[in-house]
Amino acid sequence: MAQEDHFKKVLSHAKEYGYIFGSSEIYEGLSAVYDYGQNGAELKKNIREYWWKSMVQMHENIVGLDAAIFMHPTTWKASGHVDAFNDPLIDNKDSKKRYRADVLIEDYAEKLNQKAQKEIDKAKKRFGDKFNEEEFVTTNERVIRYREEQNRVLKRMARSLEAEDLADVKALIEELEIADPDTGSKNWTDVRQFNLMFGTKLGASADTATDLYLRPETAQGIFVNFLNVQKTGRMKIPFGIAQTGKAFRNEIVARQFIFRMREFEQMEMQFFVRPGEELKWYEHWKETRLKWHLSLGLGEENYRFHDHEKLAHYANAAADIEFNFPFGFKELEGIHSRTDFDLKAHEKFSGKKLQFFDPELNESYVPYVVETSIGLDRMFLAVFSKALEEEELENGSTRTVLKLPAILAPVKAAILPLVKKDGLPEVAERIINELKWDFNVVYDEKDAVGRRYRRQDAAGTPFCITVDHDTLEDDTVTIRDRDTMEQKRVKIAELSGILHQKVDFKHWYKD
Repeated sequence: MAQEDHFKKVLSHAKEYGYIFGSSEIYEGLSAVYDYGQNGAELKKNIREYWWKSMVQMHENIVGLDAAIFMHPTTWKASGHVDAFNDPLIDNKDSKKRYRADVLIEDYAEKLNQKAQKEIDKAKKRFGDKFNEEEFVTTNERVIRYREEQNRVLKRMARSLEAEDLADVKALIEELEIADPDTGSKNWTDVRQFNLMFGTKLGASADTATDLYLRPETAQGIFVNFLNVQKTGRMKIPFGIAQTGKAFRNEIVARQFIFRMREFEQMEMQFFVRPGEELKWYEHWKETRLKWHLSLGLGEENYRFHDHEKLAHYANAAADIEFNFPFGFKELEGIHSRTDFDLKAHEKFSGKKLQFFDPELNESYVPYVVETSIGLDRMFLAVFSKALEEEELENGSTRTVLKLPAILAPVKAAILPLVKKDGLPEVAERIINELKWDFNVVYDEKDAVGRRYRRQDAAGTPFCITVDHDTLEDDTVTIRDRDTMEQKRVKIAELSGILHQKVDFKHWYKD
């Protein structure tokens, strides 16, 4: 299935099966704002918990925090967001549509990468087992040309943005003949910067109200609480503070479903280290975070690192873990070495010391910070889009199946009485009442059992448990695996143990 067709399928499937709805749909919706339905809320919660357990529960030197969305306005002056939290925007004069200039260029570069990949895929098909990809990539003229052009374009863009040379950003767009994606027009305005923060007010009356911002990231809540957590938790360097929560950005060019939204959720961890050791820990967290992603089984080929050419004002190293979304490789998680910028800035603006006394060195210093930051909504989209498949079966029919990792699936098992009589529904209810203490399970009795299997496959339920007339005789049921469609007979008393083995964090993450 073509990428564009698959993306359309993702959008429709997400709504049809109660994962994501447009916000305020009955009032014609609100652009780039979405609601998570009954299944979406569960999947989102499960992703958040998988991250939290692996980041906080499994690390003795990382603790959690839940900072407020509203923060003193000076926070954002100190962090640099008031002066530097901008996107380069460009308008098309004919379509009147606005775009992020850097995204237009990145999309152009990604198309070059896709052309190179097509050449590689064709060669793989042609040469089969004899194909040497490494040799092909370094010798094939077309692949080399596409890759070199991609690197040239991205490096020039990074240099121009770092130098704030917006005229050259526009010149690059024109030289590459980048057109409006919707209309094909190449009639562009100049590029200009636009601040992304949402302003609001705190107070009972307009005269006395304080101007505030909705936080554009969760990280600053961690930095201003650095000493509170360090002292009350008696934390020693190196240690981390993790947080999940909502952030808000006035994305003028919000698009690609939940990939880029105005209200979104982040999962961030700031790891405080000795000055001079930050790059060692930066490499450690790059490796650790990639392993976390790979643990979900979405395919190693769908991830890659992208080292930043243009570094943020606070960073001395930065990389993205990119994921192969239905619209190409895009940023999923960022790992940044933020130096001591944040704590020093808050020291300066607050007048309070934010330092750590290191007993081993017998000195005080402002720690350096390594950050891991992942968008929960983007992670949701990565998992959902990669899990959705159309499978052709042996009998020639097809099935739509949502192969969510079992640990993340909203519903772990559906309990199905074969018929709605003869005492089978009552046994099914007894099974549900026993399993629901540990697992999210559902009861499904409508339609033939085969149709119910298909419905649960499409909803992402990893296991179906069927109660039939033999159950009344020997207390056994049929448990069916969503991914393999294999069925086996087990005792009712064994069900809880089987599900624990398949969906528990301990078994999943340890493996």
